[in-house]
Order: sequence, then structure tokens, then C-alpha cells
Amino acid sequence: MLHLDIPTRNEFALVADKRADACVSIYLKTTPVTENIQASRIEMKNFIKEVQLQLEEAGLDKRRLALLLDGLNDLLDDDEFWRFQANSLAVFATPDSIQTYRLANELTSMVQVSDRFHLKPLFRAITFPHSAFILALSENAVRLVEMNADLPASEIKVPGLPKDAASALGKSTLNDRSFSGRIHGSEGQNVRLQQYVRQVDAALRSVLAGRETPLILAATGRVAELFKQICSYSALLPETIADSPDRLTEAELVARARPVLDNAYAKQVADIRAVFDKRAGERRTTTDISDAARAATFGAIQTLLVDIDSVVAGFIDNESGAVTFVEQDDAKAYGVVDQITARAFVNGATVLGVRREDIPGGGDLAAILRYPH
Repeated sequence: MLHLDIPTRNEFALVADKRADACVSIYLKTTPVTENIQASRIEMKNFIKEVQLQLEEAGLDKRRLALLLDGLNDLLDDDEFWRFQANSLAVFATPDSIQTYRLANELTSMVQVSDRFHLKPLFRAITFPHSAFILALSENAVRLVEMNADLPASEIKVPGLPKDAASALGKSTLNDRSFSGRIHGSEGQNVRLQQYVRQVDAALRSVLAGRETPLILAATGRVAELFKQICSYSALLPETIADSPDRLTEAELVARARPVLDNAYAKQVADIRAVFDKRAGERRTTTDISDAARAATFGAIQTLLVDIDSVVAGFIDNESGAVTFVEQDDAKAYGVVDQITARAFVNGATVLGVRREDIPGGGDLAAILRYPH
């Protein structure tokens, strides 16, 4: 089982606003296979040593450093915590607090020390969680399946979910004549399919309410059409698994769902790139870090693509957004692209953490601005 606790937008904003004399950000490759987790713990131990070295060189108060290291080492020694992991682990620690998030994405291992947290890699988990729900729906059966990364899928028990169309309506068949004689034949079947699909949609709300996880529909014919019309969940993907789901195993459903999910992510990035190309002619784009820093500071970024793996060390002035680059990434400097990302996000921008090859110009970032510059 994949154990996840991806931060919400509000949680992310709170972490982004955090400032302290020492903020440690650790991203660690992990595994849900408990017997293989030792390698991750060894890497964590090495990162703690690096944190200690950086903060000793920076002159952090010894008592504060001891508190920070105690918290990190307590986490390292917690066997129960390491039993339940996902594909990556994010750790955000100060001398006074420590937070962890288990993520489905496979992130590059790294450690960053500054007066604020390094959050850019976390956007990959928020942007492309690589998880989804699959609704296998037909007249004969309905089930909700959850998929995460490369692990086995699992069926979700949904309270009130109908067993099939006929039993949902208290009938032996959808084709019988109503008491009044008005609803029968193909017309009657269509009306009752609508009633069935509404019951399915209503039951799903108890599980999906407040979530943004993509929902992939596996259905055919009129059932598929009706669910797309009636579905109240905003994250239903437009592309459907157009196979009858009744005889598909959970593994087979996931195999068909992965291309749908990948296509959705690819389209999202492609749509943004198309807008970027259009806005470039209107002087409403930039791939320059200094320009983007000023725009993020004044809330001028509408959409931002950032390379989740790169770190450009330096400082950004809180008032003007002016950037000072530094050669050495020490405990005083921080990732300026990371700070641009956080400022843009807090000011309402759409932010996507992507790979460098997805960024127009192939740089560290690409921004679409709200107005010309």
C-alpha cells in the first residue's frame, strides 16, 4: 500500500511563509517496500550530517542546532515511521518543529538549508500526483478503484454505491413497464439509466468531496455519455477508458488508465506552452530569472512553469524583487527560483513543477505574465 499525505494548497502556503534561523528541507527517495527502506535511512543519516556541517559553518547557536538535530535524529530512529512510506519523502525541519509528507512522485534526493524552506520539488507532487480514481461503470456493476504510482490498485468501498442499475431502482430489469404505462422500451431504459447514474454520482460525493485527484471513467455507450453529463466531480477527465469494465481486473483497469492520466498531464503542459507562445508576441512572457523575480514580487505572474530539480542560489529583495546571485549555496543563501515559485503561488498564479524539457526555452523557468512588461 502507498501511504500518502500530500499537502493541500493551504498547508503549502503555511510552509512557504515559514521563516526561522534554520530551515532544513530534505527530499528523499523512499520505497513502500519496508524491507528495502534501509538505503533511504542511510541517505537520511548522511543528509543530517551535511545539515550539521552547514549550520556549524554558519554559526547557528549550539543549543538551537542541538534541538534541530535531535528532531531529525528522532525521525531517523523511528522504526514505525519508516515502515510506512511511499516513493519520496519531504521533511521540513526547524529547531522548533518538523513536518513530513510522503509523496507518490519519485523526486530527486537533496538537502537545502536556509532561513526558509525549499519547496519547488513539492510542486511536482501537487501538480502531477500520478494517482487517480477509476470508476468502472456499467449497467451490471459499479466499482471505484484507486491507483497510485506503480503499486497495485485497490478497490474503494463507497457507502451507498449501487450494486448495479436494476437493483438500484428496485427492479429485476430496466425494460419493464412502469405502473402508469408511460415509461417503457428504450425511453424507459434511458430514464432509469439516468436515475442509476445519479445514484452513483451522489454516492461518490462522500469519497471525492473536497479532493482534486483525477477521476477516470471506464464505461461504454449510453452509460458513459450519461455519467459525463451528470457527474458533479470537477476533476473527471474528458478521456474515457472505452472498454466494457465488467471483465477487467483492477490491474487491467490501471494499465488502461495510465495512458489517460499521462495524456491529461501532457495536454495541460502543452496548453500552457501554446498560451506562452501566443503571449510572447504580446510581451507577456519571460524566461529570465531576474524578470520573473520582480514579476512574482508584485503579483504579475499568471502561470509559471519551473524545473523542479535545479537550484539557483541567491537572494531576492522582499520589496523590489531584485535578485542577487551567489556562487556558493550555503546555509544563508536559498534557491531563488524556489522563492519565485512560492511568491507566485501565494499571489494566485497557476504553478506547475515540470522537467526542464517541458519548459519553453529549456531554462529554469518560464512565466506568463498578467500584463506586458
